[in-house]
Amino acid sequence: MGNNKNLMKKIKTALISVSEKKKLSKLLKTLSKHKIRIISSGGTFKKIKKLGYKCLEVSKYTESKEILNGRVKTLHPKIYGGILSKRNNKSHKKDLLKNNFFEIDLVITNFYPLEKTLSETNNHSKIIENIDIGGPSLVRAAAKNYKDVTTITDINQYEYLIEELNKNKGGTTLNFRKKMSEEAFSETAYYDSLISNYFNNFNNNSFPKKKIIHANLVEKLRYGENPHQKSAIYSTKKNLNIKKIHGKKLSYNNYNDIFSALTISKSFPKNVGTVIVKHANPCGVSIKKDKLSSYYSALACDPVSAYGGIISCNYKVDKKLSLELSKIFFEVIIANGFEKDSLKILKKKKNLRLIDSSNIIIQNTNSYVSNFNSTLIQSPDVKKFNKKNFKIVSKKKPSSEQLANLIFAFNVCRYAKSNAIVIANKKSTLGIGSGQPNRIDSCKIAIEKMKKFNLDKFSNSVAASDAFFPFVDGIEKLVQAGISAIIQPYGSIRDKEIIKFANQTGTVLLFSKTRHFKH
Repeated sequence: MGNNKNLMKKIKTALISVSEKKKLSKLLKTLSKHKIRIISSGGTFKKIKKLGYKCLEVSKYTESKEILNGRVKTLHPKIYGGILSKRNNKSHKKDLLKNNFFEIDLVITNFYPLEKTLSETNNHSKIIENIDIGGPSLVRAAAKNYKDVTTITDINQYEYLIEELNKNKGGTTLNFRKKMSEEAFSETAYYDSLISNYFNNFNNNSFPKKKIIHANLVEKLRYGENPHQKSAIYSTKKNLNIKKIHGKKLSYNNYNDIFSALTISKSFPKNVGTVIVKHANPCGVSIKKDKLSSYYSALACDPVSAYGGIISCNYKVDKKLSLELSKIFFEVIIANGFEKDSLKILKKKKNLRLIDSSNIIIQNTNSYVSNFNSTLIQSPDVKKFNKKNFKIVSKKKPSSEQLANLIFAFNVCRYAKSNAIVIANKKSTLGIGSGQPNRIDSCKIAIEKMKKFNLDKFSNSVAASDAFFPFVDGIEKLVQAGISAIIQPYGSIRDKEIIKFANQTGTVLLFSKTRHFKH
């Protein structure tokens, strides 16, 4: 601190106005110990008195009663003059003395529980009444004047404040006040973002003039995609709904793959479906009802890529399945719960992460991509695919089995990086080609994987493309490999040529009205 006496500020008066009244007792004991005067209002005043501590009511100090059913309590010059005055400014001191104001050195407040209210109700009137005005105003004033005033905005900060006061004989350091000010402005910004986004939704405005993105820090990660990159995970909620029940810490890449895997598996009916993901791309998907069959089929699509990947089971993992899962190296296993016997088996692998996703509900939220101080925002690709979304354009019509497999393959396509080709049969993937700049290369990769791992299963298999074939060569490659039915979005100038080829080769061809690019 050097010789600069202004760095340490002795606290003489505290203003407390909190919605969340937990943990007050220990804090009040410390304030009392250091002979700090307390002023408060409303429910907080009553709580402090009930706990047996002296407290001056705001309305007594301001000589102005609460009005508008409590909407106006602390909004008064006596309060804000005391908070905002610069202690080393002679003019400010003169104003305080003239008006009989005293300095307020500590502001402790937390806001009406708007976030909780938003999660519990759609009642507009109730939501409006839970928008705090006085609290954020107090915090902004105190945080602005951090050189002289300490700001506390979270009950989890009480312990740090207590430690600071005891260490500094009832005072706070400049570094502490600066840190609390930083967190205070983040808190008010976050709170305002909740209000802004609520009104955006209320007014059905998906793309307002100014977009506020808010999130809570969940944890700092070891590094990003690579060791030289810093990384952290944030959530719009207080925490993630995924529960890690075993294994080492999750990495940036783990989370990225987990989100990809869950997005796919949670799109299937409950208790059905196995998804294996590697580098955010599906490398095996099956929606058989039998757990073991579903797992075997998903794995068979590409067992090489599955090694070191992430598996998501849209069902509860039992002992039989866990014995099979333990035979292969997976980074993460996600499931709708684990039976006790299965946990005993899987927990033998010290580093294997086990994630319980029972409480996860996939919400149709917008996606964000940020670069160069700009952010791309779009709605999610969740369009339901049914008979109304496609047209049979070939002379040959699909069987009911082919139709079911085509719809399955096309739905998987939306989750694979473009350009994407998915070959499937019996509601299981046989070959996936993805992430290629050239669609014909994606066809080759999908065919190669099918022939390498599923040669005995591709009879009567079908294929889906996430976008149209620009030339006949792509569909020709698939037909030559034995594909009996194909679905693709329409829109190419060569659509007629592709239909002609399908008819010449006796191939079932469907055109979709929907495209599924994923870049």
